[in-house]
Amino acid sequence: MASEKLNMIEQFKNLDILKVDRRTFLKAVAALGATSFVSMYGTQLADALAAFPQTKVLWLHGAECTGCSESALNAANPEFAEALSNLNVSLEYHETLLAPQGIFVDGKLVGTSDLNGEILLDELVKAGGYVLVVEGSIGNGPDGTGKINMIGTHTFKSIYEKCAKNAAAIIALGTCATYGGITVTDCDTKKYCDFMGVNQTEDKKGGMNAVLGISNKPVINLPGCPAHPDWFFLTVAAVILGKINLNDLSGILDDDGRPKVFYPPNNTLHDNCPRRGFYDRGVLDERFAEGGCLWKVGCKAPYVHADCALRKWNNGTSLCMQAGGPCIACVEPIFPNGSMPYFTERESAGVLFGINIGTVAALAIGAAVVAAGVHAVRRVNKEK
Repeated sequence: MASEKLNMIEQFKNLDILKVDRRTFLKAVAALGATSFVSMYGTQLADALAAFPQTKVLWLHGAECTGCSESALNAANPEFAEALSNLNVSLEYHETLLAPQGIFVDGKLVGTSDLNGEILLDELVKAGGYVLVVEGSIGNGPDGTGKINMIGTHTFKSIYEKCAKNAAAIIALGTCATYGGITVTDCDTKKYCDFMGVNQTEDKKGGMNAVLGISNKPVINLPGCPAHPDWFFLTVAAVILGKINLNDLSGILDDDGRPKVFYPPNNTLHDNCPRRGFYDRGVLDERFAEGGCLWKVGCKAPYVHADCALRKWNNGTSLCMQAGGPCIACVEPIFPNGSMPYFTERESAGVLFGINIGTVAALAIGAAVVAAGVHAVRRVNKEK
Protein backbone atom coordinates (compact mmCIF):
# COMPACT_ATOMS: atom_id res chain seq x y z
CA MET A 1 0.00 0.00 0.00
CA ALA A 2 2.90 2.38 0.79
CA SER A 3 4.47 1.85 -2.63
CA GLU A 4 1.07 2.41 -4.27
CA LYS A 5 0.80 5.78 -2.50
CA LEU A 6 4.31 6.74 -3.62
CA ASN A 7 3.42 5.86 -7.20
CA MET A 8 0.33 8.10 -7.00
CA ILE A 9 2.42 10.99 -5.64
CA GLU A 10 4.97 10.53 -8.42
CA GLN A 11 2.22 10.45 -11.04
CA PHE A 12 0.78 13.82 -10.00
CA LYS A 13 3.99 15.52 -8.83
CA ASN A 14 4.57 17.95 -11.70
CA LEU A 15 1.01 19.06 -12.47
CA ASP A 16 -0.07 22.67 -12.64
CA ILE A 17 -3.16 21.85 -10.62
CA LEU A 18 -4.95 25.06 -11.54
CA LYS A 19 -4.60 24.58 -15.30
CA VAL A 20 -5.46 20.89 -15.58
CA ASP A 21 -8.89 19.84 -16.74
CA ARG A 22 -11.62 18.99 -14.27
CA ARG A 23 -11.18 15.25 -14.65
CA THR A 24 -7.45 15.29 -13.87
CA PHE A 25 -7.97 17.61 -10.90
CA LEU A 26 -10.58 15.32 -9.36
CA LYS A 27 -8.42 12.28 -10.04
CA ALA A 28 -5.53 13.87 -8.16
CA VAL A 29 -7.78 14.86 -5.28
CA ALA A 30 -9.14 11.33 -5.00
CA ALA A 31 -5.79 9.59 -5.27
CA LEU A 32 -3.69 11.74 -2.97
CA GLY A 33 -6.02 12.66 -0.11
CA ALA A 34 -6.00 15.98 1.73
CA THR A 35 -2.59 15.64 3.37
CA SER A 36 -0.58 14.90 0.21
CA PHE A 37 -2.76 17.11 -1.99
CA VAL A 38 -2.41 20.21 0.18
CA SER A 39 1.31 19.68 0.87
CA MET A 40 1.97 19.23 -2.87
CA TYR A 41 -0.23 22.04 -4.18
CA GLY A 42 -0.59 24.28 -1.12
CA THR A 43 1.15 27.28 -2.66
CA GLN A 44 -0.84 27.00 -5.91
CA LEU A 45 -4.09 26.67 -3.98
CA ALA A 46 -3.32 29.61 -1.70
CA ASP A 47 -2.49 31.86 -4.66
CA ALA A 48 -5.63 30.80 -6.51
CA LEU A 49 -8.00 31.05 -3.56
CA ALA A 50 -6.72 34.50 -2.67
CA ALA A 51 -8.35 35.72 -5.87
CA PHE A 52 -11.71 34.21 -4.93
CA PRO A 53 -14.23 35.99 -2.76
CA GLN A 54 -14.73 34.46 0.65
CA THR A 55 -17.10 31.50 0.68
CA LYS A 56 -19.70 31.63 3.43
CA VAL A 57 -20.84 28.38 5.01
CA LEU A 58 -23.95 27.80 7.12
CA TRP A 59 -23.79 24.47 8.96
CA LEU A 60 -27.03 23.08 10.36
CA HIS A 61 -27.57 20.20 12.76
CA GLY A 62 -30.68 18.05 12.47
CA ALA A 63 -31.20 14.58 13.94
CA GLU A 64 -27.63 13.36 14.41
CA CYS A 65 -24.82 12.77 16.91
CA THR A 66 -22.46 15.55 15.71
CA GLY A 67 -20.04 12.81 14.62
CA CYS A 68 -19.43 14.40 11.22
CA SER A 69 -18.44 17.68 12.88
CA GLU A 70 -16.11 15.74 15.17
CA SER A 71 -14.64 13.98 12.14
CA ALA A 72 -13.99 17.32 10.43
CA LEU A 73 -12.43 18.70 13.62
CA ASN A 74 -10.13 15.67 13.74
CA ALA A 75 -8.70 16.53 10.33
CA ALA A 76 -4.94 16.84 10.23
CA ASN A 77 -2.53 18.40 7.72
CA PRO A 78 -4.43 20.65 7.33
CA GLU A 79 -6.35 20.90 10.58
CA PHE A 80 -9.93 22.18 10.57
CA ALA A 81 -9.23 25.88 11.19
CA GLU A 82 -6.23 25.83 8.85
CA ALA A 83 -8.28 24.17 6.12
CA LEU A 84 -10.98 26.84 6.38
CA SER A 85 -8.33 29.54 6.19
CA ASN A 86 -6.58 27.89 3.23
CA LEU A 87 -9.87 27.62 1.37
CA ASN A 88 -10.87 31.20 2.24
CA VAL A 89 -14.04 29.81 3.86
CA SER A 90 -15.92 31.69 6.55
CA LEU A 91 -17.89 29.38 8.83
CA GLU A 92 -20.66 31.85 9.58
CA TYR A 93 -22.96 29.53 11.51
CA HIS A 94 -22.38 26.21 13.27
CA GLU A 95 -24.53 25.56 16.31
CA THR A 96 -21.93 23.41 18.06
CA LEU A 97 -19.03 25.79 17.51
CA LEU A 98 -20.79 29.15 17.97
CA ALA A 99 -19.70 31.25 20.92
CA PRO A 100 -22.12 31.13 23.89
CA GLN A 101 -25.35 32.78 22.86
CA GLY A 102 -28.82 33.26 24.24
CA ILE A 103 -32.05 35.16 23.86
CA PHE A 104 -31.65 36.58 27.37
CA VAL A 105 -28.41 37.85 28.92
CA ASP A 106 -28.45 38.99 32.55
CA GLY A 107 -32.23 38.97 32.42
CA LYS A 108 -32.42 41.33 29.45
CA LEU A 109 -33.65 40.46 25.97
CA VAL A 110 -30.82 40.43 23.46
CA GLY A 111 -31.85 41.90 20.14
CA THR A 112 -28.68 41.62 18.04
CA SER A 113 -26.98 38.86 16.07
CA ASP A 114 -23.86 39.16 18.25
CA LEU A 115 -25.50 37.14 21.00
CA ASN A 116 -28.73 35.82 19.51
CA GLY A 117 -28.27 32.83 17.21
CA GLU A 118 -31.79 33.06 15.77
CA ILE A 119 -31.24 36.63 14.66
CA LEU A 120 -27.81 35.73 13.28
CA LEU A 121 -29.26 32.91 11.19
CA ASP A 122 -32.06 35.12 9.85
CA GLU A 123 -29.55 37.79 8.83
CA LEU A 124 -27.32 35.27 7.07
CA VAL A 125 -30.25 33.70 5.20
CA LYS A 126 -31.48 37.11 4.09
CA ALA A 127 -28.03 38.01 2.75
CA GLY A 128 -27.81 34.70 0.83
CA GLY A 129 -24.82 33.57 -1.22
CA TYR A 130 -23.76 30.75 1.11
CA VAL A 131 -23.11 27.04 0.90
CA LEU A 132 -25.45 25.15 3.21
CA VAL A 133 -23.97 22.16 5.02
CA VAL A 134 -26.57 19.86 6.55
CA GLU A 135 -25.50 17.37 9.20
CA GLY A 136 -28.26 15.04 10.34
CA SER A 137 -31.60 13.96 8.96
CA ILE A 138 -34.75 16.08 8.85
CA GLY A 139 -37.86 15.01 10.72
CA ASN A 140 -41.16 15.20 8.84
CA GLY A 141 -43.42 13.57 11.41
CA PRO A 142 -45.85 13.21 12.83
CA ASP A 143 -48.27 13.92 10.01
CA GLY A 144 -45.92 16.28 8.19
CA THR A 145 -45.61 18.72 11.10
CA GLY A 146 -41.89 18.13 11.66
CA LYS A 147 -42.44 18.38 15.43
CA ILE A 148 -40.47 15.21 16.06
CA ASN A 149 -37.32 17.25 15.45
CA MET A 150 -37.34 20.58 17.33
CA ILE A 151 -34.67 23.21 17.98
CA GLY A 152 -36.03 25.57 20.58
CA THR A 153 -39.52 26.52 19.46
CA HIS A 154 -38.83 25.80 15.78
CA THR A 155 -39.00 22.56 13.84
CA PHE A 156 -35.75 21.66 12.13
CA LYS A 157 -37.86 21.12 9.01
CA SER A 158 -38.78 24.83 8.97
CA ILE A 159 -35.20 25.91 9.72
CA TYR A 160 -33.89 23.74 6.90
CA GLU A 161 -36.53 25.04 4.47
CA LYS A 162 -35.64 28.67 5.22
CA CYS A 163 -31.92 28.07 4.77
CA ALA A 164 -32.14 25.72 1.77
CA LYS A 165 -34.30 28.01 -0.32
CA ASN A 166 -31.70 30.80 -0.25
CA ALA A 167 -28.55 28.65 -0.49
CA ALA A 168 -26.22 28.65 -3.50
CA ALA A 169 -25.61 24.93 -3.00
CA ILE A 170 -26.24 22.21 -0.42
CA ILE A 171 -23.79 19.66 0.94
CA ALA A 172 -25.47 16.81 2.79
CA LEU A 173 -22.74 15.63 5.15
CA GLY A 174 -22.90 12.16 6.66
CA THR A 175 -25.31 9.29 6.08
CA CYS A 176 -28.08 10.77 8.26
CA ALA A 177 -28.22 13.90 6.07
CA THR A 178 -27.80 12.02 2.79
CA TYR A 179 -30.04 8.97 3.26
CA GLY A 180 -31.54 9.11 6.77
CA GLY A 181 -28.91 6.89 8.35
CA ILE A 182 -29.40 5.70 11.91
CA THR A 183 -32.59 7.74 12.25
CA VAL A 184 -34.43 5.56 9.71
CA THR A 185 -33.60 2.29 11.46
CA ASP A 186 -36.60 -0.03 11.27
CA CYS A 187 -38.61 0.20 14.49
CA ASP A 188 -42.18 0.70 15.73
CA THR A 189 -41.91 4.52 15.66
CA LYS A 190 -40.25 4.91 12.26
CA LYS A 191 -43.41 5.95 10.40
CA TYR A 192 -44.34 8.52 13.07
CA CYS A 193 -40.90 10.13 13.08
CA ASP A 194 -40.58 10.06 9.28
CA PHE A 195 -36.95 11.18 9.17
CA MET A 196 -35.58 12.00 5.72
CA GLY A 197 -32.34 12.81 3.97
CA VAL A 198 -31.93 16.06 2.07
CA ASN A 199 -32.45 14.66 -1.43
CA GLN A 200 -32.97 10.96 -0.75
CA THR A 201 -34.21 8.63 2.01
CA GLU A 202 -32.54 5.23 1.94
CA ASP A 203 -32.79 4.23 -1.75
CA LYS A 204 -35.83 6.42 -2.49
CA LYS A 205 -35.02 9.62 -4.36
CA GLY A 206 -36.64 12.89 -3.30
CA GLY A 207 -36.10 13.28 0.43
CA MET A 208 -37.08 16.45 2.25
CA ASN A 209 -36.41 18.61 -0.81
CA ALA A 210 -39.24 16.83 -2.63
CA VAL A 211 -41.58 17.39 0.33
CA LEU A 212 -40.72 21.11 0.40
CA GLY A 213 -40.76 21.56 -3.38
CA ILE A 214 -37.07 22.49 -3.52
CA SER A 215 -35.88 21.22 -6.88
CA ASN A 216 -33.55 23.92 -8.16
CA LYS A 217 -30.65 23.56 -5.74
CA PRO A 218 -27.47 21.61 -6.49
CA VAL A 219 -26.99 18.94 -3.82
CA ILE A 220 -23.82 16.94 -3.18
CA ASN A 221 -24.11 13.89 -0.92
CA LEU A 222 -21.11 12.98 1.24
CA PRO A 223 -22.29 9.94 3.21
CA GLY A 224 -20.38 8.11 5.92
CA CYS A 225 -20.95 7.48 9.60
CA PRO A 226 -19.07 9.73 9.97
CA ALA A 227 -17.96 11.27 6.69
CA HIS A 228 -14.22 11.49 6.10
CA PRO A 229 -12.85 15.05 6.53
CA ASP A 230 -11.07 14.76 3.16
CA TRP A 231 -14.36 14.16 1.40
CA PHE A 232 -15.73 17.41 2.79
CA PHE A 233 -12.74 19.73 2.48
CA LEU A 234 -11.67 18.53 -0.95
CA THR A 235 -15.23 18.80 -2.27
CA VAL A 236 -15.43 22.39 -1.01
CA ALA A 237 -12.05 23.15 -2.59
CA ALA A 238 -13.14 21.70 -5.94
CA VAL A 239 -16.35 23.74 -5.87
CA ILE A 240 -14.55 26.99 -5.02
CA LEU A 241 -11.94 26.46 -7.74
CA GLY A 242 -14.64 25.71 -10.31
CA LYS A 243 -13.48 22.12 -10.77
CA ILE A 244 -16.99 21.01 -9.87
CA ASN A 245 -19.64 22.79 -11.92
CA LEU A 246 -22.67 23.19 -9.66
CA ASN A 247 -24.84 23.79 -12.71
CA ASP A 248 -23.95 20.38 -14.14
CA LEU A 249 -23.26 17.62 -11.61
CA SER A 250 -24.32 14.77 -13.89
CA GLY A 251 -20.79 13.60 -14.70
CA ILE A 252 -19.44 14.20 -11.20
CA LEU A 253 -21.96 12.37 -9.02
CA ASP A 254 -23.11 8.76 -9.03
CA ASP A 255 -26.75 7.62 -8.96
CA ASP A 256 -26.93 8.28 -5.22
CA GLY A 257 -25.59 11.82 -5.46
CA ARG A 258 -22.03 11.02 -4.29
CA PRO A 259 -18.83 12.35 -5.93
CA LYS A 260 -17.44 9.46 -7.96
CA VAL A 261 -13.87 10.34 -7.03
CA PHE A 262 -14.50 9.35 -3.40
CA TYR A 263 -17.23 6.75 -3.95
CA PRO A 264 -16.11 4.99 -7.18
CA PRO A 265 -19.06 3.21 -8.84
CA ASN A 266 -16.86 0.66 -10.62
CA ASN A 267 -14.77 -0.31 -7.62
CA THR A 268 -15.58 -1.50 -4.13
CA LEU A 269 -13.83 -1.11 -0.81
CA HIS A 270 -13.13 -4.84 -1.00
CA ASP A 271 -10.88 -4.34 -4.05
CA ASN A 272 -8.22 -2.54 -1.97
CA CYS A 273 -8.86 -4.08 1.44
CA PRO A 274 -5.61 -4.82 3.32
CA ARG A 275 -7.09 -8.29 4.10
CA ARG A 276 -8.02 -9.01 0.49
CA GLY A 277 -5.24 -11.59 0.10
CA PHE A 278 -6.79 -13.71 2.84
CA TYR A 279 -10.14 -13.63 1.04
CA ASP A 280 -8.59 -14.81 -2.23
CA ARG A 281 -6.88 -17.69 -0.43
CA GLY A 282 -10.07 -18.63 1.39
CA VAL A 283 -8.74 -17.72 4.86
CA LEU A 284 -12.09 -16.58 6.28
CA ASP A 285 -12.24 -15.87 10.02
CA GLU A 286 -15.07 -17.54 11.93
CA ARG A 287 -14.62 -15.19 14.88
CA PHE A 288 -12.87 -11.88 15.57
CA ALA A 289 -9.11 -11.40 16.02
CA GLU A 290 -8.07 -14.46 14.02
CA GLY A 291 -6.16 -12.32 11.53
CA GLY A 292 -7.80 -13.33 8.24
CA CYS A 293 -10.61 -12.04 6.02
CA LEU A 294 -13.62 -10.71 7.94
CA TRP A 295 -16.25 -11.80 5.40
CA LYS A 296 -17.81 -14.48 7.60
CA VAL A 297 -18.06 -12.11 10.58
CA GLY A 298 -20.13 -9.66 8.59
CA CYS A 299 -17.84 -7.55 6.41
CA LYS A 300 -19.86 -5.75 3.70
CA ALA A 301 -16.84 -4.36 1.81
CA PRO A 302 -17.62 -6.23 -1.47
CA TYR A 303 -20.84 -4.17 -1.73
CA VAL A 304 -19.43 -0.81 -0.64
CA HIS A 305 -18.25 2.01 -2.91
CA ALA A 306 -15.77 4.17 -0.99
CA ASP A 307 -12.05 4.88 -1.07
CA CYS A 308 -11.44 4.26 2.66
CA ALA A 309 -8.80 1.58 1.97
CA LEU A 310 -6.67 4.03 -0.01
CA ARG A 311 -7.44 7.18 1.97
CA LYS A 312 -7.62 5.62 5.44
CA TRP A 313 -8.68 7.43 8.60
CA ASN A 314 -7.07 9.28 11.51
CA ASN A 315 -4.58 11.07 9.28
CA GLY A 316 -3.98 8.05 7.07
CA THR A 317 -3.38 5.64 9.96
CA SER A 318 -5.91 2.85 9.56
CA LEU A 319 -9.44 1.81 8.62
CA CYS A 320 -12.12 -0.49 10.00
CA MET A 321 -10.92 -3.79 8.51
CA GLN A 322 -7.26 -3.04 9.19
CA ALA A 323 -8.16 -2.45 12.85
CA GLY A 324 -10.07 -5.75 12.98
CA GLY A 325 -13.66 -4.61 12.49
CA PRO A 326 -15.79 -5.56 9.47
CA CYS A 327 -17.08 -2.87 7.13
CA ILE A 328 -20.75 -2.18 7.92
CA ALA A 329 -21.47 -0.25 4.68
CA CYS A 330 -22.05 3.09 6.43
CA VAL A 331 -21.66 5.06 3.16
CA GLU A 332 -24.45 3.18 1.38
CA PRO A 333 -28.14 4.20 1.16
CA ILE A 334 -29.09 0.82 2.70
CA PHE A 335 -27.37 1.67 5.99
CA PRO A 336 -28.23 0.62 8.65
CA ASN A 337 -31.22 -1.58 7.79
CA GLY A 338 -29.55 -3.34 4.87
CA SER A 339 -26.37 -3.86 6.87
CA MET A 340 -27.93 -5.72 9.78
CA PRO A 341 -27.14 -8.00 11.42
CA TYR A 342 -23.73 -6.34 11.40
CA PHE A 343 -21.62 -9.34 12.36
CA THR A 344 -23.29 -12.06 10.30
CA GLU A 345 -22.10 -13.23 6.89
CA ARG A 346 -24.05 -11.27 4.31
CA GLU A 347 -24.71 -14.19 1.99
CA SER A 348 -25.43 -16.81 4.65
CA ALA A 349 -29.14 -16.36 3.95
CA GLY A 350 -28.64 -16.05 0.18
CA VAL A 351 -27.94 -18.48 -2.60
CA LEU A 352 -25.34 -18.96 -5.31
CA PHE A 353 -26.51 -20.98 -8.32
CA GLY A 354 -29.43 -22.14 -6.16
CA ILE A 355 -27.20 -23.40 -3.34
CA ASN A 356 -26.74 -21.71 0.04
CA ILE A 357 -23.20 -20.31 0.34
CA GLY A 358 -22.69 -22.03 3.67
CA THR A 359 -23.77 -25.34 2.15
CA VAL A 360 -21.29 -24.95 -0.70
CA ALA A 361 -18.48 -24.40 1.79
CA ALA A 362 -19.59 -27.40 3.82
CA LEU A 363 -19.37 -29.61 0.73
CA ALA A 364 -15.60 -29.13 0.85
CA ILE A 365 -15.24 -27.82 -2.67
CA GLY A 366 -12.34 -25.94 -1.16
CA ALA A 367 -12.34 -22.67 0.74
CA ALA A 368 -10.12 -20.91 -1.78
CA VAL A 369 -12.23 -22.03 -4.74
CA VAL A 370 -15.44 -20.97 -3.02
CA ALA A 371 -14.02 -17.58 -2.13
CA ALA A 372 -12.66 -16.97 -5.61
CA GLY A 373 -15.92 -18.18 -7.17
CA VAL A 374 -18.10 -15.93 -5.05
CA HIS A 375 -15.85 -12.98 -5.84
CA ALA A 376 -16.01 -13.72 -9.58
CA VAL A 377 -19.81 -13.92 -9.52
CA ARG A 378 -20.01 -10.60 -7.70
CA ARG A 379 -17.68 -9.00 -10.24
CA VAL A 380 -19.75 -10.30 -13.16
CA ASN A 381 -22.93 -9.03 -11.54
CA LYS A 382 -21.38 -5.61 -10.93
CA GLU A 383 -20.27 -5.33 -14.54
CA LYS A 384 -23.77 -6.18 -15.76
